[in-house]
This record gives sequence, structure tokens and C-alpha cells, in this order.
Amino acid sequence: MKIKTLFFGITSDLIGENQLDFVIENNLSIKDFKQFLIEKHPSIENINSYAIAVNEEYAEDDLILKENDVVAIIPPVSGG
Repeated sequence: MKIKTLFFGITSDLIGENQLDFVIENNLSIKDFKQFLIEKHPSIENINSYAIAVNEEYAEDDLILKENDVVAIIPPVSGG
């Protein structure tokens, strides 16, 4: 199934793209998808400290992705 993934902040710099489409297996959880992303792009090894949103709502690791979901990878924001 096809999943659109949006990258924000430092993640877009690490990946080199603002968005990518992935074809993944059915019944993949957010936790499994994060591992999939680390395998494809080791530069985002800290993904477990990032917020994940699916279809514009924050998601927990046990959420199962569905066809055409949009996943946003949102790193922590710092500033002063």
C-alpha cells in the first residue's frame, strides 16, 4: 500500500526531501514504519524522539497505517 510521508525541520535536511511516497506492507504499525524509515534512511536514527502525525492527528506507535495515509515526521523544536 502507498503511504505519503512528509518531513519537517531537520528531518527534511537529513533525508534531502520534504516528502516521499513509500510502498509498504499491509498492517504496518507506526512503530514498524519508524523502523522501516530508519532502515531506508539511517540518518533519522533519532526518529523515536520525534512526533508522528497521521492524517494531521498525532499518532501512537500502535496505530496501524492504511492505504493513502499521510504520515508527518515532526522533530522536536528548539529555540531561544
